[in-house]
Amino acid sequence: MREVSVLAISGSLRARSYNSALAHAAQKHAPRGVNVELYDGLRDIPHFDEDAESAPPAAPVAHLRERVRAADALLVVTPEYNGSFPGVLKNALDWASRPAGQSSLHGKTVALAGASPSNFGTSRAQLALRQVFLSLDARVVSQPEVMVFRAHERFDDAGNLTDEMSLTLLGDLLGKLADLTR
Repeated sequence: MREVSVLAISGSLRARSYNSALAHAAQKHAPRGVNVELYDGLRDIPHFDEDAESAPPAAPVAHLRERVRAADALLVVTPEYNGSFPGVLKNALDWASRPAGQSSLHGKTVALAGASPSNFGTSRAQLALRQVFLSLDARVVSQPEVMVFRAHERFDDAGNLTDEMSLTLLGDLLGKLADLTR
């Protein structure tokens, strides 16, 4: 069985983000045969500007595209703001998918997860994000859904995911992502 490289992107810029902690948990608890690498350059990506598309990309954009292309699959971990996913994440996806015909996301296998202190997790954010990936012709893992609700009760003070059910679902999601990628 060949190892699958997964690039995990947290859609949160917050220092003590539950979503970044969830991405770290994916790296720490990945099943055998899955290597999760964390992407940490979201903050550095400039605002998408179609006028700048024909020029050589800014270094953070080039780095993002390179990392996405090099990975076998993606794990996108998103918070939920105002019923959707954050603008910084959409901005990164816009850059990664452009210019037209050169998308680094085309055909990429993608899994979604998220954590929120609310009782509803990140269901609406993941639904909106799923729609974006489908329009980009990425292959989105449909099950299991990993929506860590009441996140403040499922992570310890050091940011470690301690909830067994969430850890199981996360492992299952990564296994399914690897299977679909292979």
